[in-house]
Amino acid sequence: MNGAGVSKFARSATLAAGFVFLYGPIAILATMSFNASRLVTIWGGFSTKWYAALLADEQMLRAAQTSLSAAALSALIATVNGLLAALALARFGDFRSRTLFAGAIYAPLVLPEIVFGLGLLLFFVALDIDRGFVTLVLAHAAFTMCFATVTIHASLKDSDRSLEEAAMDLGATPFRAFTQVTLPLIAPGVVSAYLLAFTLSLDDFVIASFTTGPGATTLPMRIYSQVRLGVTPEVNAISTLLLGFVAVVLTVSAVVTRGRAKNSGMA
Repeated sequence: MNGAGVSKFARSATLAAGFVFLYGPIAILATMSFNASRLVTIWGGFSTKWYAALLADEQMLRAAQTSLSAAALSALIATVNGLLAALALARFGDFRSRTLFAGAIYAPLVLPEIVFGLGLLLFFVALDIDRGFVTLVLAHAAFTMCFATVTIHASLKDSDRSLEEAAMDLGATPFRAFTQVTLPLIAPGVVSAYLLAFTLSLDDFVIASFTTGPGATTLPMRIYSQVRLGVTPEVNAISTLLLGFVAVVLTVSAVVTRGRAKNSGMA
């Protein structure tokens, strides 16, 4: 084997090892969710009983409903606020206090989650706000807004602003030109921002543990409380369902984005 062949083999082997390292544990988790045995390290045959057991676990189902509802609402708030913040950064030029504004927007990107969660907790306590579902949504919206802003800001910078200016030259108001020209162009970025905010909210444990109350336990908190007593196939089952849900959402998003890009290219 010559030098080029050895180099190609080394790259392929490294790539394969990386994929195994990243996705091997996920594949094992999904496989063990169909394990008939309660011992997750010993295969006892194929069974779907742990998925059926989830339907009888009211606490797990309630936690999943709380997480999905909070993720959907907080992602919507974060995406709207992120769109407005991205517009301010991309269209308003070097306005006064721009540096302070940008720093406040992007701070959660580098701020440790435990510090961010503690700050939100102190804020809610100072305002005498009872912790629960509302505080959880507000906390996740504040946390994920920076990620939505970064994604949408990149889409705005790549969009052709001359199309919006042409629409205004033809008599459209700035708001109408933005909603009917620019917004459809950056729609894939907005959708990506929403999905990113949704995923981060659904996955969060640290901030939720500071800002939620006893009546609004999230799914990661519920899974963590059960894992402390030992991993069970039921935990593997709910984790596999989450993986499947995220995969379906990402697939639908990719199909919609590709279809929109194809239609735009034909136009």
